[in-house]
Amino acid sequence: MVRSTAQTHGDILAAAARRFAATGYRGTSLQDIAGEVGCSKAAVLYHFANKEAILTELMAPAIGVLRSLDDRIAAQPDPASAQRAAAEGFVDLAVRFRSEIALLRGEFPKLLQRPGFAHIQRISERLIDALAGRPQRPSARISALVLLAGIAETCGEFADVPDEDLGDALLALLRRGLEPTH
Repeated sequence: MVRSTAQTHGDILAAAARRFAATGYRGTSLQDIAGEVGCSKAAVLYHFANKEAILTELMAPAIGVLRSLDDRIAAQPDPASAQRAAAEGFVDLAVRFRSEIALLRGEFPKLLQRPGFAHIQRISERLIDALAGRPQRPSARISALVLLAGIAETCGEFADVPDEDLGDALLALLRRGLEPTH
């Protein structure tokens, strides 16, 4: 059976998502992806310049929402509003894109060091600042970072929990764990 170019492209993305989820980004080779699709490594490279390009396309929708969240936070007039927007926006993003986030479990810090994802590190810092209420207190930043990392690392574990229930539980956790802004 001959596949169309668009179908092959989609098959490569789907196979990469499955492989990244099973063996991690670093544990997956282009040959692994090609083998799962039933094509050659050259065919994968015809569609994507490299493995990072595959990951970038898989993560593009989530990254777009993260960028929008960053803009919403920046537009808030005070730290309390920014904290609320950051908490609600991050929980929404984590629930909505939990399968994409699960692909990065344990690998997120290393991926942020890659040039294609450097902007995510800057957005993450601003998100932590907003959640911490923009104070310079280390305790507030530590709480914000632990809560964000915990949500990102565990969100994929609850695929069977309805979005609304998971979102409510995560938002309640964030509210309890964050220092109030004044």
